[in-house]
Amino acid sequence: MSGNSYEKPDHWTLKAKSEGYPARSVYKLAEMQEKFKLLKPGTRVLDIGAAPGSWSLWVLRFLKGSGFLAAVDLSPLGMKPPFANFFFLQGDLYDPAVRAALAERGPYGLILSDAAPSTTGDRTVDTGRSEALVEAVIGYADALLAPGGHLVAKLFQGGGERDLLQALRGRFETARGFKPKACRAESFETYLLGLGKKS
Repeated sequence: MSGNSYEKPDHWTLKAKSEGYPARSVYKLAEMQEKFKLLKPGTRVLDIGAAPGSWSLWVLRFLKGSGFLAAVDLSPLGMKPPFANFFFLQGDLYDPAVRAALAERGPYGLILSDAAPSTTGDRTVDTGRSEALVEAVIGYADALLAPGGHLVAKLFQGGGERDLLQALRGRFETARGFKPKACRAESFETYLLGLGKKS
């Protein structure tokens, strides 16, 4: 018997499939919304690292035609949401042209990032890459997040959480880590939240 739960669909994977979402990660966002009230009707949202599209689809369903969602990823989305208030850009978040295109559609009231780096199997390398991604997302928040806005970014735990939380505390009224129930037990991912961007 295999001890690796990634090999078989769990409750969250089956639930996502039945509700039309490309991935189980949608329930992590749903739990954070329930707990922290990140999103309200009319919010302008930026989804960084959006593929395969579960978070984007959940946001669009929540907004019900109000607000606006911009999304970016190196990979194409696994679906084409039929929403007029949606813009997707396939590209590299480090590309100045990509950042400029997203800036044109801001500012945003919420920036989300479920982005993960390409993994090597070397935890030190992988956590370092994850921390660099979160730093880039914080850079987006500095430039494109409106005062009072919120930030959510996935992080591979590996020692850099304290410095990143300290960086968020300088920018937001509240900064904290949170691990949703839908995260797999053996996963070393967590989420960093910045709530209420300071003016």
